[in-house]
Amino acid sequence: MTTATPTGRPPVDLRSSAQLLAALPYLVGFRPANSVVLLGHRGDRLGLVLRGDLPHPEDDARQARALAPRFALVQHTGVTVVVLGGRRRPGSPPPHAGFVELLADALGEVGLPVLHAMWVADIAEGAPWGCYTDPDCGGKLPDPRATVMAAMATESGSVAFDSRHELEALLAPRSPEALARRARAMTPSLPWPDATCVSDAASVIRAAFERQRRGSEPPTDEEAVLLANALKVSEIRDVCLAMAVPPHAPAAREAERLWLTLVQELPAPERAEAAALLGYTAFMRGDGTFAGMALENALEARPNHVLARLLWTVLNHGMSPQQLLGLALAADPTGLSGFGLDPTDFTEPGVCLPLGAACGGPEDSRAMP
Repeated sequence: MTTATPTGRPPVDLRSSAQLLAALPYLVGFRPANSVVLLGHRGDRLGLVLRGDLPHPEDDARQARALAPRFALVQHTGVTVVVLGGRRRPGSPPPHAGFVELLADALGEVGLPVLHAMWVADIAEGAPWGCYTDPDCGGKLPDPRATVMAAMATESGSVAFDSRHELEALLAPRSPEALARRARAMTPSLPWPDATCVSDAASVIRAAFERQRRGSEPPTDEEAVLLANALKVSEIRDVCLAMAVPPHAPAAREAERLWLTLVQELPAPERAEAAALLGYTAFMRGDGTFAGMALENALEARPNHVLARLLWTVLNHGMSPQQLLGLALAADPTGLSGFGLDPTDFTEPGVCLPLGAACGGPEDSRAMP
């Protein structure tokens, strides 16, 4: 399993090995373990960040050949390789040295040098780390919570989860029984007349935002079915896409929170629409890890979902959010942007924003310009 994060992250000091290693949870979105992380360089900035599970020895060459070409799709100047996990024997090179050599060969075939190759036992204070080419390079990891990246994340209210599983759990259904009832209640046709379909569907979405602001309980079965139908209307999906920009505006954060709720509350295949919107919104604010999980969820619910498939391809090619900004800017042809909600509706104190973001706080530290 791999996790991709697109190009354009905030500045990270690529020259300080210990600081870079300690910052990995904030770059990946969760604390990686038993993993290989490849960090693309674009001059003095980070490009694509790609995490994969450490392979079994017999799969080393296949994994290396699968990971390396991803960095050739967007211009990079080199790659830093980090291996996490395993125990280093005294006087021996770090573990998985053979795999690192295969990665270097595979990256060389696409014209990219390995600028640095490091190993760390764990992302924890005092964990040993070292380098593959210099036996004198290494030391103990600083407290990951005391890094510059951690300070930026704390200031913005963003969260680095303890594991990939913990992050994925955000997308889990709240009640499988409720999903089963709602699946039975879905019908092929929309519940509104053609003449008022768009405005009626917009009213459903607006009402959901208003309930969310009041801190209401999860949607009822009737509300969930109406929301699923509303997202089937193409004009409504366009308005929802448009809400993703500006990426760190309160309206975008509140929209992301609603899409996440609907992923938890809608059955397949209907939840694919909400999951694709969640993936796009997360991608636009720079969280490629969570965007990828949301898009996987969408494609699991509906494998032929066009938007989810497009976004998945873009994400895995390491493209930047700017390259999909036009998708939001070209949306909303009916002039219903924001579903008629006043911008102040999204900025009152106490509004709970998604993924641990603080009300009125600065931009997410993992975001990409």
